Amino acid sequence: MPVSRWSRSIMPMLFIALAACSPEDAPSSAASASAPLVEPLRLPSPPGAAQPDLVSTPNGALLLSWIEPMDGAGHRLRFSRRPAQAADWEAPRTIAEGATWFVNWADTPHVYALPDGSLWAHWLRSTGPSRMDYGIDLVRSADGGATWSAPQLVHPAGTPGDHGFVTFWPQARDRLGIAWLDSRQKAASGHAGHDADGHDHAGGAAMMLRAATYDAQAKQVGEWPLDTSTCDCCTTSSAVTDRGVVVVYRGRGDGEIRDTRIVRFDGQRWTPPRDVHADGWQIAGCPVNGPMAVADGATVWVAWYTEAGGMPELRAARSDDAGDTFGTPVTLAKGMQVLGRLGLVHGDGHLLVSWLEQAQDERQTLVLGRYDPAWGGAQRVEVATLSARGRASGIPRLQWHDGAAWLAWTDVAGETPRLQSARVVFR
Repeated sequence: MPVSRWSRSIMPMLFIALAACSPEDAPSSAASASAPLVEPLRLPSPPGAAQPDLVSTPNGALLLSWIEPMDGAGHRLRFSRRPAQAADWEAPRTIAEGATWFVNWADTPHVYALPDGSLWAHWLRSTGPSRMDYGIDLVRSADGGATWSAPQLVHPAGTPGDHGFVTFWPQARDRLGIAWLDSRQKAASGHAGHDADGHDHAGGAAMMLRAATYDAQAKQVGEWPLDTSTCDCCTTSSAVTDRGVVVVYRGRGDGEIRDTRIVRFDGQRWTPPRDVHADGWQIAGCPVNGPMAVADGATVWVAWYTEAGGMPELRAARSDDAGDTFGTPVTLAKGMQVLGRLGLVHGDGHLLVSWLEQAQDERQTLVLGRYDPAWGGAQRVEVATLSARGRASGIPRLQWHDGAAWLAWTDVAGETPRLQSARVVFR
């Protein structure tokens, strides 16, 4: 069984320069002659901010959210809007604050905008005596974020264990869809299975994937179990096809096989889980490295991290039937330097993928690749070198806005985290 980087102690990294991307992904001479333009951007977040989220709204704006520490104790969730064609970010607004939040580098809050103009947000709140008893608080704003509804737990109150790794989607013009990882059956078995960091699970009952929808009054109007055996702490992702929303996540199969799975909702029923591709990655623990999906009509593109062949690798595949079947995956990057933590967007007829790599001096490199719809014609650009080590860099965020790729990520100056951003234009 391959030994995962996430289950072993820190060691000097081995680099395979020729494996940074597959041969078919090597930049063409035309691409090299017109290198992408990387423009660093100023953000409205203060020093100490971390765990960014970056989303596009139906009216073409960007929403940036983050967590920042409060004086004394506790945290607050804030956000800022950047309208289409605007020169700068608007003044930040506070969504919520509290002294009993669960704050984590990978399981981070999200903000989302529906076509009716409403904003939705979630964060994680401690719910029990154990450090790993926490739940998902959900709120809605009908006035652009000036005021928010009272927070409500997405899962039943009093449910022990952890609930998180949320993905949002528009179930209707004024209705929100949400999926999350839920530990209610794990907690019912009396097994926690967390390591000191809360993110290395092996043995015992499995985590599950659940979903719900909420109406314009922020009332839950439907709730479903989607998969009763998932990886414990990998991010989830969703995309809307012309046959309904798809949700991608890391499953947990017999023999601790942890491959990427997909389900689809037509508004009435969910499909059974199926593999995007049977990689066969056997790992008795959670790699904290989930898949990403985007869609256009019936076409779905999925990118994911695996170590199925004994080497860190980013793979991607395409479906032309709304996720029923996928073509043979391609390799986007491969080698011991590949850390994953993916971003994926579809813009201007191209796919853009971001990920982190380990630099030779123990820093990290944020990489952005652009591909055609068949995962060919690659262009690769190194967006930034991060001083952050290990998990301190969190998960960078990627969106398409005003004809360019926009990225936001956490870096560390001294011991203080801060948000950084860049705009990348492919020419």
